[in-house]
Amino acid sequence: MNKFLVSGLIDEEPVVVNEINVKNLSGLTEAAVLQRRSVDGYNELPLAARRSIFALAFEVVREPMFLLLVACGAIYLTLGSLQEALLLLGFVFVVMGITLYQERRTERALEALRDLSSPRALVIRDGKEKRVAGRDLVCEDIFILAEGDRVPADAVLLTCSYLLIDESLLTGESAPVRKTSWDGQRKQIQPGGDGLPFVYSGTLVVKGHAVARATATGGRTELGKIGKSLQSVKSEATPLQSEVRCLVRRVAVIAVALCLIVVVVYGITRSNWLNGFLAGITLAMAMIPEEFPVILTIFLALGAWRISQKRVLTRRVPAVETLGSATVLCVDKTGTLTLNKMAVRKLFSKKAFCDIAAQGRTVLPEAFHELVEFAILSSQKNPFDPMEIALQRLGTETLRQTEHLHHDWTLVREYPLSESLLAMSNVWKSPDGKDFIISVKGAPEAVADLCHFNAQQIKELQENIHAMSEEGLRILGVAKALFREPSLPGQQHDFVYKFLGLVGLEDPVRPGVTEAISECYGAGISVVMITGDYPGTARNIGKQIGLKNYDDIVTGYELDIMSDGDLKERIRNATIFARVVPEQKLRIVNALKANGEIVAMTGDGVNDAAALKSANIGIAMGARGTDVAREAAALVLLDDDFASIVRAVRMGRRIFDNLKKAMSYIFAIHIPIAGMSLLPVLLNWPLVLLPVHIVFLELIIDPACSIVFEAEEEEPGIMLRPPRRLSEPLFGMKTVWISVVQGTGVLLVVVTVFAMALYRGHGAVDSRTLTFTTLVFANIGLIFTNRSWNRSLINTLRTKNTAFWWVLGGAIVFIGLVLTTPFLRVVFGFSALHSGDIVISIVAGIISVLWFEAFKASRR
Repeated sequence: MNKFLVSGLIDEEPVVVNEINVKNLSGLTEAAVLQRRSVDGYNELPLAARRSIFALAFEVVREPMFLLLVACGAIYLTLGSLQEALLLLGFVFVVMGITLYQERRTERALEALRDLSSPRALVIRDGKEKRVAGRDLVCEDIFILAEGDRVPADAVLLTCSYLLIDESLLTGESAPVRKTSWDGQRKQIQPGGDGLPFVYSGTLVVKGHAVARATATGGRTELGKIGKSLQSVKSEATPLQSEVRCLVRRVAVIAVALCLIVVVVYGITRSNWLNGFLAGITLAMAMIPEEFPVILTIFLALGAWRISQKRVLTRRVPAVETLGSATVLCVDKTGTLTLNKMAVRKLFSKKAFCDIAAQGRTVLPEAFHELVEFAILSSQKNPFDPMEIALQRLGTETLRQTEHLHHDWTLVREYPLSESLLAMSNVWKSPDGKDFIISVKGAPEAVADLCHFNAQQIKELQENIHAMSEEGLRILGVAKALFREPSLPGQQHDFVYKFLGLVGLEDPVRPGVTEAISECYGAGISVVMITGDYPGTARNIGKQIGLKNYDDIVTGYELDIMSDGDLKERIRNATIFARVVPEQKLRIVNALKANGEIVAMTGDGVNDAAALKSANIGIAMGARGTDVAREAAALVLLDDDFASIVRAVRMGRRIFDNLKKAMSYIFAIHIPIAGMSLLPVLLNWPLVLLPVHIVFLELIIDPACSIVFEAEEEEPGIMLRPPRRLSEPLFGMKTVWISVVQGTGVLLVVVTVFAMALYRGHGAVDSRTLTFTTLVFANIGLIFTNRSWNRSLINTLRTKNTAFWWVLGGAIVFIGLVLTTPFLRVVFGFSALHSGDIVISIVAGIISVLWFEAFKASRR
């Protein structure tokens, strides 16, 4: 470990800047990490206890459907029908098993999301830097902190530079505290106070950077001791959940009213109140759509999990609903549209250009040596920033045989980038020199300001910048200074700088971005590029990726002097915002929202948090983003790739489509079930459906809506239609009418089959058997036809959905056992069906849904 201690002055206060050569740190080995984790466990706070199987079972027991089943069983016991009572109780356990499977599936999906959403940590292991989930950190791990990071564990600072930490989570004090490097002797104490060399889990890096060694993880941290919980995935009532709860309440009220009517009518007309209660309970079981809230929870949880498979983490469940409604994607250029793998392409110094690609990366003209030398000196010795890595790589390749690389110089002080000055300076001392040597790099305008350019110099500089930016290059200005006073000044402006030139870096467009942009336009989604780069650079990238109106550019300066009203009008056509600072992103988002757009926006820095929170869908960068940005966002791009956003939008549309199909199917199938429970009572017919029949149908309905429709592939052309309106309800009038017509069609066919059977002289048992079998096949037909509202039945069969075939096979096996097993026939109140009767049931079931196939064909 190399450590250098040098004193300087900041506003007349002495500071110590420690610099550690990260490349000389090996960190823990993977074997040591595994060994420590086996002893200490994962670096996570104790979460709420996982619900046991008994707790889940108790929740099922409290469900209305379960209570109705128990009531029916009690009535059967009172009537002396022990077989029916036992079978109903057996079905209780089957229904409970299905519910428990659904609950565990949902919990596993949420647990997977929690693991993904764990704060990230940049650690050094086996001598290499790697980013891991914060929960994988162990004691003695060496990790790197940068501005905007959430500290992943209690730790001691091996080195730090201008490090300010917000410890309000632990101390309640809003002002950030200054940190210093560890002297190797101080013992760790509780948080609070300036000048301490310790950082604590859950606190936030406000400024600066540091290298730290973990001293406590998980429940042993200060945060763990006071029992704070930082779970990232929480249950939230989404607009869809509110809509569904309202619908369930309304249907429940209607079901209770009709149930009472059936009990009264049956008791008065047939003088059998006990059977009347049985008929009333059967109707209630048929009408209560208890599947709705369960299915919605499963779809949203599994939807979030499926989106995570597309490299996009869902931190807030409502984002799953909103994704399919996005009308505008506001994206950063660097790292999202481009690879963020910089390479120096062009240099400008002493009124001459040098094209690195044409010149070759091993030979550099003497006139450009000083420019590259001071560009490197104004960077970190062991850089993480892609631009600084590119500069160091160029210096290693072209200056290694010269005197322009200074591995033995000592870094005395850093003047970091600030909101008011987009430039950073490093102060160096050579081993044999008495003067301070200052290097600065940053935005060319900021460097020109430091060099006190006159109007003519600024004009010439802008011409050169324009020439380089037209080639799509990202441009940095570089300057140097000497300082001979005994103590350093408090700000960069106090140095006398000499301008050295410009460095142009290129960042290749990510593969697949052009196709993703085109897909967005096909889906009715606008794309807006927001960048801190020059207009020429942004225009060049916009042209490469196929951005519409790439010549219509608004600069940060124009944005400052533009009123909100003017911005609302200008933003209708503008697709590029250049030279924009993070604080201006909030105005852009608000202007788009004021125009009625549903905005998805990417961001990675601390200053992006407000805009991310304001956007309808905030999307943080997972690889290079800060923890502050990730916590403010609804989604996190795990790979920072724009194409992943488009895949997430596609998945969001698929989830909403499938949810609508599942809900429509549930709504439709309950109409014939409720109708066949109500009509025989009102028309004084023999009862068709008994509680045992309702439960049998639920064994098909539950897995169909929660497994089959959830796994259904996306509709063709899903990204060739406009975004769904955010205000569009799940049950719009069109959807309700389709469901009502579907259910009514099945009801008419089933009622016709029952009436014809009675008319032809079949007894009540024979008619019930034929009618129920018809209802089962009509139910299967509804599942078939609702798998797609666009594709034909034949094309749907060609679409892979393994869950569908399992449900179909199970339904056929169950109905076959009931019809062929004497014991089950008695319990269900059935008779044996002839092969001709089975054919009638199958044909009638198909006829009940054929109209919808014709409707789909007319739409196509």
